[in-house]
Amino acid sequence: MTQVPRGIGPDLASAPEAVAARGCLLGRPIQLLASTTSTNDDAKRGAKEGAPHGATWVAEQQTAGRGRQGRLWMSPPAESLLFSVLVRGAPAPARLPQIALVAGLSVRDAVARALPGADVKIKWPNDVMVHGKKIAGVLVEAVTAGSRVEAVVVGGGINVHTRAFPAEIAARATSIALASPPGADPPDRARILADVLAALDADLHVVVARGLGVVRARLDAADVLRGRRVRCDSDDEGVASGMDEEGRLLVRRDDGVLARWIAGEVHLIA
Repeated sequence: MTQVPRGIGPDLASAPEAVAARGCLLGRPIQLLASTTSTNDDAKRGAKEGAPHGATWVAEQQTAGRGRQGRLWMSPPAESLLFSVLVRGAPAPARLPQIALVAGLSVRDAVARALPGADVKIKWPNDVMVHGKKIAGVLVEAVTAGSRVEAVVVGGGINVHTRAFPAEIAARATSIALASPPGADPPDRARILADVLAALDADLHVVVARGLGVVRARLDAADVLRGRRVRCDSDDEGVASGMDEEGRLLVRRDDGVLARWIAGEVHLIA
């Protein structure tokens, strides 16, 4: 039995046992933290110190969590599922966007399992949406030595128990608790984490070795942007037309050119 530090909520305390019961390589070992600055930083430090493939850090609270482009990820205690997984195997740098997409798909599938019947989608490149509101995000970071990728850290944050968001994001954010039907059992973060890691474990090595082909149909089915008009931060815009084998967003401009967006923020145009 893993020793659980003080300050860990009861639905998170059983995470090591829930993950181990799934029999996957990810989540072994697993470290539960009552508070940390960032689980991604913990995982990157662990990578430098020799932590094995699959090592996972889970926090009850982050004081300096971040999303893409350095944005702050707010995480009051006992409300979110905050985790980072260390991936060994020296994947090529070109695989990082694809790893981010398959990680997002794993989170999407776990959220969908927690919310049967809900409309759970992926917003390229790293957001998970429920009924058009953000419920989770993924941040993938490389651990490098010179120009070589030594390891990859896959971080995730899922809004689970949150019932009220700050006014500035309340209209566009949701949680599993808020999206659950009346009378539903309270969400179980240990089970959600086990679902995420089991799904990621099933797909990750194939995507690292061969690309997105094995998950393309599932990505296409979960794509919330497909067929909708979008704009990026550089003011390029058009109609989203799926993703290519490299994980880039395909956008059909008004002049008929098919653009391939590599990264950046995507805005839906009403």
